[in-house]
Amino acid sequence: MSATSATVTDDAPAVERSAEVLTPEALAFLAELHRRFAPRRAELLARRHERRAEIARTGTLDFLADTAQVREDPDWRVAQAPAALDDRRVEITGPTDRKMTVNALNSGAKIWLADFEDASAPTWENVIGGQRNLIDAYERRIDFSTPEGKSYALKDEAELATVVMRPRGWHLDERHLTVDGEPVPGGLVDFGLYFFHNARRLLAKGKGPYFYLPKTESHLEARLWNDVFVFSQDYLGVEQGTIRATVLIETITAAFEMEEILYELRDHASGLNAGRWDYLFSIIKNFRDGGEKFVLPDRNAITMTAPFMRAYTELLVRTCHKRGAHAIGGMAAFIPSRRDAEVNAVAFEKVKADKDREASDGFDGSWVAHPDLVPIARASFDAVLGDRPNQKDRLREDVHVCAGQLIAIDSLDARPTYEGLRNAVQVGIRYIEAWLRGLGAVAIFNLMEDAATAEISRSQIWQWINAGVVFADNGEKATADLVRRLAAEELAAVRAETGEAAFAAGKWQQAHDLLLKTALDEEYVDFLTLPAYELLG
Repeated sequence: MSATSATVTDDAPAVERSAEVLTPEALAFLAELHRRFAPRRAELLARRHERRAEIARTGTLDFLADTAQVREDPDWRVAQAPAALDDRRVEITGPTDRKMTVNALNSGAKIWLADFEDASAPTWENVIGGQRNLIDAYERRIDFSTPEGKSYALKDEAELATVVMRPRGWHLDERHLTVDGEPVPGGLVDFGLYFFHNARRLLAKGKGPYFYLPKTESHLEARLWNDVFVFSQDYLGVEQGTIRATVLIETITAAFEMEEILYELRDHASGLNAGRWDYLFSIIKNFRDGGEKFVLPDRNAITMTAPFMRAYTELLVRTCHKRGAHAIGGMAAFIPSRRDAEVNAVAFEKVKADKDREASDGFDGSWVAHPDLVPIARASFDAVLGDRPNQKDRLREDVHVCAGQLIAIDSLDARPTYEGLRNAVQVGIRYIEAWLRGLGAVAIFNLMEDAATAEISRSQIWQWINAGVVFADNGEKATADLVRRLAAEELAAVRAETGEAAFAAGKWQQAHDLLLKTALDEEYVDFLTLPAYELLG
């Protein structure tokens, strides 16, 4: 391979049909992306640390003074949504394995978030195999049968969900691809391969290359993505504005820059999304030394009706509609049980209430994790939207959110519990073990969990110990020794549950050790997935 191209490392595992994805032309494009944009990405990652230090020093956040003119200018709008993205009332999320690809496209949802990020452990097989599966889907050659004889085939083109692909966040590298000896940022790999291979395929179908942008922390990071888009469209010779991006507002710093983020991407922006677990993880990460008023209760006690969460979601709807963008709501993560109809009935009612609230608040659509939830979410939005594709005309001018409301964590009347700690340990170990085996979307206790789950779990453990929390339900204090005891109990429970052979074949000890390291070390690691990636096969 010439020095002008990205290079696949010698230790990259063999992946079936990888040559169809890693073509010389695609690798040359990745090299261009890396050389042009990786240095700015490195500067922005350094800026994250500087901003975190400032938050630690001041104990607060506010809207940016130097971008006030963007917020105060009443005239600018994002580009009009293309037809394929105008109606987004139900979106299903999931990784890009072959079975999920067919099921998600066939699900009846308007949109499929094809995930290379939190719902996909970044094994080389998943990174390259996922790209191959999407190409095969667009070429309608993805039909397949399971060993048990069950067949999967795509429905007619008009019935398929529109794909919005989510690349990895800026903080992650792809160690199996290098340029000039440096690993290529994972986000550029995922975006670059998908865009290069599929932009023209999608345009021929009357759609386009659409993206979800994760873990964004500032409008400057959105500006970088916009510059990537402009360059890439020129490189392939497709019209500017062909790319459309929806940004996940899943960090507390981005919540203070929603308008600026839309402004930076305005020729390519299609909306913002409100995601819960990463948002809470970001609050802990940024305010971890902010004292008792920033201590979060059990994650399952923090619903979207919590005052500080409601301020965030209502501001998101107000911001999006003010600028002509879609506002997309959060995840319904419940996984229906095939054995317990009563559990399903209770959960379905909670999902319905959540989606009814979002539709009533002005959201234009929402996420589900399982095809069985698509009709429930659709009914909630159908009741409000009727035949309209969205409700962007509902401007929510009644919403006035101040900076203090977004960080008023102590406005929630709930306290951490011992059972909440136990759940964090259980879910953390079970998720990390599956991730280390290459699974990013994992059903645990009837919920579909992804990497954000592990992040909030280990972060809450870290926060509760460092804040000296005394649990509301049993009066016991959060300590490292208590966490070690609960982790040992969970390992024993898993061993009994799975059997000795299955336990030995898994990654349970590694998962246990990694959770304890990231939850108990004095130095808080920014992302669990960074040390976890070093252990990934």
